[in-house]
Amino acid sequence: MSDVQNASSVEELVARSRAAQKEIEFMTQEQADAAARAILKVVYDNAEELGPQAAVESRMGNKTDKIAKCRNKASLLWQFLKDKKSVGVISRDDEHHMYEVAKPMGVVAAIIPSTNPVVTPMCNAAYALKTRNSVIFSPHPRCVEITKKCVQLFQDELEKLGLPRDLVLGLEQVTLENSAALMAAADIVVATGGPAMVKAAYSSGKPSLGVGQGNVQCIIDEDVDMSDAVEKVIVGRSFDNGLICLGEQTVFVPTSTYDEFVEEVGKHGACYIDDPECVAKIREGLFPGNGPLSREVVGLSAHEVGEKLGVEVPEDTRVIFVKADAVGSAEQLCREKLCPVCAVYPYDSWEQGVSYMVENLEFEGKGHSICVHSNTPEHVEYAAIQCSVSRCVVNQPAGTTGGGSPTNWFGPTTTLGCGSWGNNSFSGNFSYTHLMNITRVGYPLEESYMPDPSKVW
Repeated sequence: MSDVQNASSVEELVARSRAAQKEIEFMTQEQADAAARAILKVVYDNAEELGPQAAVESRMGNKTDKIAKCRNKASLLWQFLKDKKSVGVISRDDEHHMYEVAKPMGVVAAIIPSTNPVVTPMCNAAYALKTRNSVIFSPHPRCVEITKKCVQLFQDELEKLGLPRDLVLGLEQVTLENSAALMAAADIVVATGGPAMVKAAYSSGKPSLGVGQGNVQCIIDEDVDMSDAVEKVIVGRSFDNGLICLGEQTVFVPTSTYDEFVEEVGKHGACYIDDPECVAKIREGLFPGNGPLSREVVGLSAHEVGEKLGVEVPEDTRVIFVKADAVGSAEQLCREKLCPVCAVYPYDSWEQGVSYMVENLEFEGKGHSICVHSNTPEHVEYAAIQCSVSRCVVNQPAGTTGGGSPTNWFGPTTTLGCGSWGNNSFSGNFSYTHLMNITRVGYPLEESYMPDPSKVW
């Protein structure tokens, strides 16, 4: 990665990337798998260095959780990838005399967020190499050095396999102009980041896979073990100091068990705040003047958030639960909060609680995810039908499982599509299959005929 880059040097970078990709265009499945595995394994092996460096440089998140994230996500991705076909004939339909051949797309431009400066490049690179593409990272300005470190590690591993180092490259002089030039010159864009960057990706003129804003709504049913549900909500909301877009943001609790919820919050190392003066401080501190989320609180611990906002919070507090005054646009606390703060609101019936989730999603985060704690399948299905989201996480911590987990079958990823609801081109979890072109080969059927008009209509 060069020290100075402008539009012309971005073009040179893309040319290098394209030349490297051409060298691997016809490599074998075994070679593609080895390349993807090497990317994931080097992050796993260096997690104790990469995780803390990401936290220090980005000035957000939790070092211990970032180490765990490096190791867990790397393991999950390889477990998911290692038996998947991505080279040559990948499927056959003998009954209909068709088969599918996988082809690479070319140069992938990957926009990297400050919240995930290690695992997102890792995921993007592994998926790109699995499908015989090259990748160029455009890091967040706060994460240039950690991205540079990842690129160096990835290139060294590729070189050991006899593959071109230029299969993985990165911008170092990070500007909006350079990112725009990269996106315009690449063959496909994977944009993981804020709404402005995702909008730029979709305006680049190239096929783009962007993500929508998170604001995960959580609802607890009357029939669950409250202690278990509270612990799972806290795990999902507190991981990496609340930076994960899948973290629970507002939790709706039955009026009949609300007091039990509050009691369990205290037992599980969190705090509950309903004092109007303190609630007002938190609301104004998080969203000054009802504007955007304050950057001052992003990725801080619960105690640090309390200090910043002038609210007393014990030092070992895992999550701050705040009693909301309303739902939807009438309450700023119902928005996405990239720190371990979670709004709470009671409901009287399941239908009412789900309607509150819908109202909050319409306010912010439509298309992303919800979390449901319930032992009544009909209730889960009702919530999944009513809420316009791409993921419904059931009886699990959304923040740590919606992006793939041993506890479910969500595909492991760091990029979460939100469908047309979130102005995205896809809904679901970004995967290697999004980086393949497919050639479909069709032979004549053994028997073919035009439908009988008297029957077909």
